[in-house]
Amino acid sequence: MDGDVKKDGGAAGLHLHQGAARVASQVTELDRRAVVKALAAGVAGLAAFAGRANAQGTDAVLDQLIQQSQGRNFGQGFDSASRTILMPKASLPTLDPSTAQTTEQFIPRYEEIVARGGWPTVPQVERLRLGNRNPAVPVLRDRLAVSGDIDPAAAGAGDVYDSYVEAAVRRFQARHGLTVDGVVRQQTLKALNVPAQVRLAQLRINVVRLRTLSSNLGNKLVVANIPAAQIEAIEGGVVVSRHVTVAGKPDRASPILQSRVVEVNFNPYWTVPVSIVRKDLIPRMQEEPDYLTKNHIRIFDGRGTELQPTQINWNSNEAVNYRFKQDPGDFNSLGSIRINFPNKDDVYMHDTPSKSLFGEDFRFHSSGCMRVQNVRELVVWLLSDTPGWSRAEIDAVIKSGERKDARLATPVPLHWIYVTAWVTPDGVVQFRDDIYSRDGLAASQGAASRG
Repeated sequence: MDGDVKKDGGAAGLHLHQGAARVASQVTELDRRAVVKALAAGVAGLAAFAGRANAQGTDAVLDQLIQQSQGRNFGQGFDSASRTILMPKASLPTLDPSTAQTTEQFIPRYEEIVARGGWPTVPQVERLRLGNRNPAVPVLRDRLAVSGDIDPAAAGAGDVYDSYVEAAVRRFQARHGLTVDGVVRQQTLKALNVPAQVRLAQLRINVVRLRTLSSNLGNKLVVANIPAAQIEAIEGGVVVSRHVTVAGKPDRASPILQSRVVEVNFNPYWTVPVSIVRKDLIPRMQEEPDYLTKNHIRIFDGRGTELQPTQINWNSNEAVNYRFKQDPGDFNSLGSIRINFPNKDDVYMHDTPSKSLFGEDFRFHSSGCMRVQNVRELVVWLLSDTPGWSRAEIDAVIKSGERKDARLATPVPLHWIYVTAWVTPDGVVQFRDDIYSRDGLAASQGAASRG
């Protein structure tokens, strides 16, 4: 039911010269840092201060973090000893049986943060990056220290955005599913300014969800966490692969469901759902009369007779009475692959020609279905137990452009879940926007919408 109508360093050693005229401000800064240290000490478990890494080791870890950001595959294989806050390992699923327990253990720590006054609000800025000087930077340091993303003892001081702050911002971004580039822009700023009491409430709400979801999952399954816009392929309790997704718009939400993947369509046709004809296609044709022709979408009446776009009154709802079908090809809204599973909402997972969307922080553009990054890799894994569908055979079928279907020899369980906060078994607190306002916190959260 998807396929929306397409629209197509070296600065690590920065130091501030402190003159006699700034002695008074230094005293104030020391007082501020003492408060932050006290706050952070109250939530020592959040930070995991296992020791100080040398600069070379930290740079290597951050380089890996950047690479995984570029692949939209965050939270994998980080060296926890070399950073203030632990980063999750590649093998651990979101629905690991211990996730609910770990999340519950962290709730008292966030209760203490809230009891101590939460964290400060970072002032509105257009952008903060390495080397910038801005009065918002000291507040940013404090904010990151309270949540455990930076060690207060090594946080530095002053209004220069130094390498310590940049590294802490990267860690924060990774924990919130944002592009990990160490630059504070609107999305990162909004996540920073979600109040601590909202984050606490998210943990309390989601631990209940996790207890329900994390049992009897089986050996091989697919889990799509909608707020995270991410899919995990899991086998033997280990994540085989993670895939960024584009999920449903807030007003066309992807549903929570449990099903089984039963079939894969290669080089599929796309039959445009009536809802998309009404909401998207008719307005688009009013603006761009040759849109259907350019995108290889054909029109059929109830008898299967093909019609021309000029035969339809696009200034009315007449079009909803016809069937719209897009031919297979690179232009097809489903790309080269569609993954089917029984469900009452008529949704599915699929490829897309609009792959640039996978690089966005806000990935909620579909009409309920999920577009999957690197979907071919997922399909190779899904069909690994189905004779006649090796990687080479899958590649050959896609390359041929031939319409072909593959029934899974053993259907694979599928879960579309809605989890906006969890703590990984190795102790990393993860938060995502409550994109569909199902946590009941929209009024207080404020900052968790698209910017």
